[in-house]
Amino acid sequence: MKLKKLLSLKQWSHILRKAWSYIISPRVAVGDKLLFIIPALLYWVLPDIMPFMPIDDIGVTMLLLGWFVSRMDRKYAALPAGR
Repeated sequence: MKLKKLLSLKQWSHILRKAWSYIISPRVAVGDKLLFIIPALLYWVLPDIMPFMPIDDIGVTMLLLGWFVSRMDRKYAALPAGR
């Protein structure tokens, strides 16, 4: 993701809507959903595994969210856009 898009509120609102629609969609495989949910939850619960990382929990979650949505957009291109 380019820096301009990374700082765009419009882009993040799009990502949040798309991520939610992928997570609640019955057409997306559970394994694909867990690719986002498990790492995000583990980082929130066990943040001291990487104590010298200068990125907080929300930053890591947002980066995972961006990766998750871009991956799901490629894999499930036929799904309709979020609600």
